[in-house]
This record gives sequence, C-alpha cells and structure tokens, in this order.
Amino acid sequence: MTLEPGVLSDVSQRALPGAPSCLLVVSPEREGADLVEWGRAHAPALRHLLSARPAMLFRGFRVPGVDAFERFAECIQPTLAEYLERSTPRTEVSGKVYTSTEYPAHETIPQHNEMSYASAWPMKLFFHCVQPSQEGGATPIADSRSVLEWLSPEVRERFTQRRVMYVRNYGTGVDLPWQKVFQTEDRTQVDEYCQRVGMQVEWLGGNRLRTRSVRPAVTKHPLTGEDVWFNQAHLFHVSNLGPKVSAAMRSVFKEEDLPRNSLYGDGSPISDADLEEVREAFRKTTYAFPWQAGDVMMLDNMLVTHGRTPFSGARRVVVAMGEMRSERDS
Repeated sequence: MTLEPGVLSDVSQRALPGAPSCLLVVSPEREGADLVEWGRAHAPALRHLLSARPAMLFRGFRVPGVDAFERFAECIQPTLAEYLERSTPRTEVSGKVYTSTEYPAHETIPQHNEMSYASAWPMKLFFHCVQPSQEGGATPIADSRSVLEWLSPEVRERFTQRRVMYVRNYGTGVDLPWQKVFQTEDRTQVDEYCQRVGMQVEWLGGNRLRTRSVRPAVTKHPLTGEDVWFNQAHLFHVSNLGPKVSAAMRSVFKEEDLPRNSLYGDGSPISDADLEEVREAFRKTTYAFPWQAGDVMMLDNMLVTHGRTPFSGARRVVVAMGEMRSERDS
C-alpha cells in the first residue's frame, strides 16, 4: 500500500470533547483490525503526521499483548531506546519496553517532557494500556507550546537565558542509587560517561555521588522550529514533594545535599513565584482522558508533556521510547 504523506486509510479520526488540538484519536473502521499490521502500512504517514498531531491515541485496534505493542512502536521507530540516566524506578518488561514509573498509586506525577533533564532524550514516546485502573490513573497531556505561551515574558526570559541546573545526590538512602541510574557498578565508567555528556561529578564519602548538569529550559523543535517549554525544573525542585515533605527533607539534608533539586543554570535559586507560575501554566493546559484496555498513545516528546493521576486498583501501562536526540544534534 502506497499512501500520500500524512494520509491514514481504513480509520476514523476524531477529537475528544474538550481535548487540545494536538490530540487525535484514530480508530479502525473494521472491528478487530490489528494495530501492528495497520501500523506497518501507515508508518511513513504516521511519522509525517506526528508534528501536526503530536499526540495520537489509537483506540479500538487489536493489540494482543506487550510484544505486539513493541512491534507497533518499532514500525514507527525501528530502533527503540534504553532507559539511561534514570530518574525514576521502572522495570524492563520485554526488549525495550518498560513499566511506567513505579511510584505509589496515591501520588501524582506532574507534567513533564521525558528525560528533558538528561544529555539525550527521546523524540517519540509510546504508551500501551494493558489494564486500566478501577479509578483514576490517567496519563494527562499538555501542549509544550501552550505551556510556554501561558508564562509571563519575564519568567520565559529568565528560564530561556539561565537554563536549568539539575542537582542529584546518590547514596543518601533516598531516590535511586547511582548504580541504578548509570547502569554500572564501576565509578570509572560513571566518570567517563559524565565527562562525555557534560555532567559535573563529585564523589563524596561513603561511595556517595553528586552530579550537576545544566540543560535547556526552552528550546526549538527540530522539525517545526517552534519554541517549546522543555525541562523538568518544577518536577525536580524539592518543593514538588509538597510543603510537609519538602520541609522534612530540608530538616534532614543541607540544601546542596538534597537527593534532587533544580536551580537556574547559573546556580541561583528558582523563586517560589516562578515555580508556581510554571505549575499554574500546566494546570491551565493539561488534559486528561480515561484509559481503555488496549489503548496505545504515541507522543512527540518535545511538543507534548505527560504525567499521571493517582489511582486505585490494579493498573498496567507500559512504555517505549525512540529517536534519541541531544543538544549536539541541533
């Protein structure tokens, strides 16, 4: 089958009520249509369309298991990515498919662009709902361009010019150990990797490690040329833990020893007012839909953020990533 760029056949395309224009719902015209088979025929069209519709929800297709989800993702992105420079606990499910972040069900995961704190990040994200939760457990999304538009010119300018510094302390007994983050037990390999990607390294007593990395806060999308909000400043900041927990953390750790925190790229603190404005921009632009069993969602990770709402009952959503990119590619 040969298709014009961006043309999808044998499906209906629609929006969900109240959804942002970035989200497109694609459903088969024929009941029981296999997503992998359809995806193979439409992969070039989907890749072409993704910049215009950077969040696509495939609903109503037959997806017989995680292996089928992985094969569909590989139709769009033949080489899927490993989860490196880890920031959250996940488990490898199959090949390059991982569980979604394994945080407790009662916790909210704020909106973020996947791995925007890292030296390299995936351009494409794939989610598959194997089992929706009884209540809650949505994966809300927001348009990164809309988030940027909601911010005041002063806040945009500060973040654009100063960038974001991510500070992590490993080996504190809180958060992931450096061995898990860098997938090695060898300190020399960590040093070499960090030097290669421009990350400052400081080994402390007790086999503890501190890293500092300065990354963009606002950047341009490589295909559309649009400015996008692209960072995890509000998520990494200690205030993300909430007033009680962040106060408790600060009572235990010195500011420089916090397990993770964010600063402006010049090392100056990000003000509470600036962080609140960022969070308000996400509140204004975030959209959530309930998962259905078998759903697959594909995102352009630079144009669309994602998160997770609290949930009850069993929930299983798996994730794959692809098309890694770094600042050096700009």
